[in-house]
Amino acid sequence: MNDRQSIRKVQRATIVGLVANIVLAVGKVTAGIIGSSAVVVADGIHSFADLITDLVLLVGTWFWAQPPDERHPHGHRRIETLITAGIGFSLAAVGIGLGWDAISHLREPRATVPTVLALGAAAISVFAKEWLFQWTRGQASAADSPALMANAWHHRSDAFSSIPAVLAVGTAMVFPALAWVDRLGALVVCIFILWAAWGIFHPALQQLVDAGAPVEVRDRIGTLALEVDGVVAAHALRTRYVGPKVAVDLHVEIDGSLTVTQGFAIARAVKKHLLANGPSVGDVVIQVEPVKSD
Repeated sequence: MNDRQSIRKVQRATIVGLVANIVLAVGKVTAGIIGSSAVVVADGIHSFADLITDLVLLVGTWFWAQPPDERHPHGHRRIETLITAGIGFSLAAVGIGLGWDAISHLREPRATVPTVLALGAAAISVFAKEWLFQWTRGQASAADSPALMANAWHHRSDAFSSIPAVLAVGTAMVFPALAWVDRLGALVVCIFILWAAWGIFHPALQQLVDAGAPVEVRDRIGTLALEVDGVVAAHALRTRYVGPKVAVDLHVEIDGSLTVTQGFAIARAVKKHLLANGPSVGDVVIQVEPVKSD
C-alpha cells in the first residue's frame, strides 16, 4: 500500500469514528443528565475527547502527507508521531480531570438514583465502541499508521470505561442505598482512561527522542543484509523511527578486490532488499567498507 492509499484509509476510518463519537457523546451526556448518572456523563465527556482527537487526526493527515522538501528531507511523518503523543496526552488530561471530579463528589449524598435510560446508554456504548475499536485497529494495521492505532485504542478505552459505568448504574438502581457507587464507577473509568493514555503516549515519546527499533527488528535487518550476495559482514547498525517507518543506517563489508562500481551495486542491492523485505523499513543509508580477501 502506497502512502496516498494509506492516508486515505486513515482519513476514512477517522471520519467513521468522528460520526460515531458525535452520536455517542451527545447520547451519553444527555442520558446521563436525564437519567441522573454522573458516571454516564463522565463517559459521554470521554467520547467528546475522542471527537477532538478525531478532528486533530484529520487535520494532521494533510500535514504529514506532504512530500519531503528542502527543510524536511526525511518527510513529515514525525508529525504523525507528534499527533499520536498529543492523543495520549489529551486522554490523560481527560482522565485526571474526571478522576478529580469523582473524588471531590464521592462523599456527597445523592438526591436521585440513576434510571434505566442511563443504563441503556452505557450498555449501547460498550458494544458500539468495541466494534469501532476492532474495525479501526484493522484499518490502522493495513495503513501502518500509529496515529490511527492510537485513536483505535482511544475507542477501546471508551468501551472499557462504559463497562464500569454499566455496573455502577445497575448497582445504584438495584440498591438505592449504594447510589454512591455511581461516583466510584466514574473513578474506575478514569483509571481505564489513564492506562490507555500511557499505552499511547509512551511509544510515541520514545520515537520523538529517537529511540532505536526493538532488538528483534534490528536482528531482522542485519539478517536481511547478509542475505545479499557480496556482503561479507554487516555492523554499525543504527535505527530510528520517522513516523511508522524505520530509518536504517548500516555499514556492510565487501571483498576489497571488487571495483567501486561493484561495491555500489552491492550497496544498492542491500538497500533494495531491506526496503522490500524489512520490517517497516522506510529509508536506508548504506556505507561500504572493503575488507582484504583471503
